[in-house]
Amino acid sequence: MVYEHEIPSGSKLYFGESAKVKREIEFVSAELLANIGFEEIVTPLFSYHQSEYFDSVKSLVRLNDEENNEVTLRADSTVDVVRIVTKRLGRSTGSKKWFYIQPIVTFPTKEKYQIGAEILEGSFSEAAKTTTLLLEEMDAKPVMQISNIAIPRLLNEKYGVSLDVLKSMHIDQILAISLPWIEKLVRIHSVDDLNDLSAFPEDIKAELEKIKDATQNLQYRKMVVSPLYYAKMRYYDSLLFRMFEGNSLLAMGGIYSIDGIEAAGFALYTDECIAYKMKKA
Repeated sequence: MVYEHEIPSGSKLYFGESAKVKREIEFVSAELLANIGFEEIVTPLFSYHQSEYFDSVKSLVRLNDEENNEVTLRADSTVDVVRIVTKRLGRSTGSKKWFYIQPIVTFPTKEKYQIGAEILEGSFSEAAKTTTLLLEEMDAKPVMQISNIAIPRLLNEKYGVSLDVLKSMHIDQILAISLPWIEKLVRIHSVDDLNDLSAFPEDIKAELEKIKDATQNLQYRKMVVSPLYYAKMRYYDSLLFRMFEGNSLLAMGGIYSIDGIEAAGFALYTDECIAYKMKKA
């Protein structure tokens, strides 16, 4: 029996203080992004193309349009922003920097609000620095974790390491792999651990160098390195950052490629930011 005051599990309700904090976070973020050259976009809730960029379509809420084509509810904003800006808006706009404030929905009834941005032909450092600016407006100075998705992909494709092992981060299983440098790779956690990369083969070394260069460009004080982290989104293919306050993931972003378009972007997770602000108040 569903009572008339009940809402589905995973859906969101904001009232009183939480609604006020949500509005303030979104307003301040929109103002800051507009002031540094971003245009705003609100994409459709329905999409034809979401499934192409998810490892499993089980997470998508699916239905059909009037011609019986499969449609999904927006489970990710990045793909649709890039495709709409480059293919639908095309020559009608010259802007390469776009932001959005909107929810995503995943199966069965999970609703998440995001403040995100995409920078066509953008750099990793620009995406990361913009994210830290937004978080500073909330008086948040979380830990930044930097990864490189190319490293777990190399381990899988060239060195035979199972992606399932990497996704689950079973350290014992990873350390048991017969590669002379695997333990040194597992034990990389700090920026200083990147000072000597001579033990690694050239392909792994080149990807670790990208992480090292990123840390030097950002000069962010609270930074850790996680070379084995593997993101589930298919379009991420290189440098990635995540911002943590305790166990809460406040933001994530990086560089990616969609339909041959190179870009950088990020998303702030509004619900986690609201919880952080209310806890700190």
